[in-house]
Amino acid sequence: MKKWAYPLAIVTGIIFIVMAFTYNTPTMNALDDKIATLLTGNELIIVFHYIGEPIFVIAVGVIAFLYLWLRERNYRGMVFILLTFAAGTLLNQILKRIFERPRPEIVDQLTSYSFPSGHSMAGVLYLFTLAYIFSEIAKEKKKIQIVWIAAVLLACLIGLSRIAEGRHFATDVIAGWSMGYSWFIVCVVWYESRKDNRQIMNT
Repeated sequence: MKKWAYPLAIVTGIIFIVMAFTYNTPTMNALDDKIATLLTGNELIIVFHYIGEPIFVIAVGVIAFLYLWLRERNYRGMVFILLTFAAGTLLNQILKRIFERPRPEIVDQLTSYSFPSGHSMAGVLYLFTLAYIFSEIAKEKKKIQIVWIAAVLLACLIGLSRIAEGRHFATDVIAGWSMGYSWFIVCVVWYESRKDNRQIMNT
């Protein structure tokens, strides 16, 4: 990871905390309303919610897990996937229970809590994890850059799709992106520290 990626996780952690304490203020409500007005009903953006659906994320996680196990023999990487995919999902559910924010009022709305957005958080976690793993395997810098750009764009579109559908407020999505990135970097720090320890033992 680039050096700036680590302090950025502190920034996103702060953004999450700000969202957590201010999402019900007039300023944030106005932000939610403005972004909802811009995006609600946009069918092109709504389509991207499918790649953030739990069943899709789980399928991708299983494939990545099996690849690292059977092809790469990267057992540390397998635990890394469990930390980002599974533990990240658990963290999201815990946060939803803590804040218990109702979703936007629309017909046939989901009954689960709204803050932070699970799709937004999972999108960052699984797409960034795949990009990170690809970065370790690939050798061409240009391909790595393209994969990371794609991961960022898709994660953004997954989050925006939840606003366009009326399933989440914009502040839910921003919080999901922020916590997703912060948790991703926590997992990266663990992964890289284990890798460094192994290299020291082998010298």
